[in-house]
Amino acid sequence: MLSVVESNADAFEIVSLSALKSAELLAAQAKQFGVTRVAIGEEAAGARALGADLQVGVGEEALVALASDPEADLVVNALVGTAGLPVTAASVGAGKRLAIANKESLVMAGGLVTSLARRTGSELIPIDSEHSSIFRCLRGTSSGEVTGVVLTASGGPLRDLPVDEVASAAVAAVLSHPTWDMGEKITVDSATLVNKAMEVVEAMWLFDLPLDSIDVVVHRQSVVHSFVRLCDGSLLAHLGSPDMRVPIQYALFYPDAPGGRFDEFRPAEMGTLSFGPVEAGRYPCFDLVLASARKGGTAPTTAATADEVAVDAFLTGRIRFGDIAAVIAGTLDAEGSGPAEDLATVFEAERSARATAAEIVNDIAAHAAHGPAGAAFTNGHSGV
Repeated sequence: MLSVVESNADAFEIVSLSALKSAELLAAQAKQFGVTRVAIGEEAAGARALGADLQVGVGEEALVALASDPEADLVVNALVGTAGLPVTAASVGAGKRLAIANKESLVMAGGLVTSLARRTGSELIPIDSEHSSIFRCLRGTSSGEVTGVVLTASGGPLRDLPVDEVASAAVAAVLSHPTWDMGEKITVDSATLVNKAMEVVEAMWLFDLPLDSIDVVVHRQSVVHSFVRLCDGSLLAHLGSPDMRVPIQYALFYPDAPGGRFDEFRPAEMGTLSFGPVEAGRYPCFDLVLASARKGGTAPTTAATADEVAVDAFLTGRIRFGDIAAVIAGTLDAEGSGPAEDLATVFEAERSARATAAEIVNDIAAHAAHGPAGAAFTNGHSGV
């Protein structure tokens, strides 16, 4: 995001910045962009590196304060995971224009967030490449013309691994995404296709579409970012290089034309583009998250939270890659689904699901440590 601002130096003023724990980098960015107020997600010794020249807040309360700051016209929420929902709620509640890249906000509380946005006049501008592309295509359609959308998925880093080897894939293999450069959590979610299932739910709320009108195809080249399906059977598509600066810049400038120009997409140099179905049996987590969306209520919150717990356990070597699905399924079974009446209900469902998922992770890890042949987990491998 900051590289986009830097490319359009005369167009924006950064009011505040936040980071999870990279205090030294945050301090350097604050100095570069003349920012005096920052928030850091974790209380840590590194926070002292922010220095005395900055107004520093720590934790959720500080993030919420920045998201509702009267001086901010536009809030960018690119937090990873369930921690993004309080920031989304604060920004939308304050009537801000929100450039949103936090999928969990809409997966957990899409109905509540969009309803609140209608009341406050807040605008939700998507940053995810898929939703940004849909957003752009929809600007050229008429009322009643759109019948659905098609999201494209790269297939993730394990797309060519034999299905019977996927469950024991190593962390390094899972984090080697063939197309996009993303953080660890999102890259793992790309490998399980949880990321894409969440994007389906996101699209449902962002564009007011029935869940069953949203399809997913595997598109390895990541050039067609999404399709919009029209009533005459034709499709609109947005094509471009896999460069996140493009959707970020579009969201920052909306509704005006984007400012800077990035790498020009040249079709003749791209060659053949391929599309195919999501392979049955390869992505069980994808089906679990979509099933939770169909159930509705607090079930999507449970699925998103369980995935977060399971991915952390995988990255730290406590469970295998294939156990992520078991954690999500087990948590969904144990928690069931209740009505998502308000944000307090959603946050309580998250708390309960996190505790249940942690118990399931502990059971899986204990079984592996004491099971036959003393199996143990190291970097996602089952050592026998």
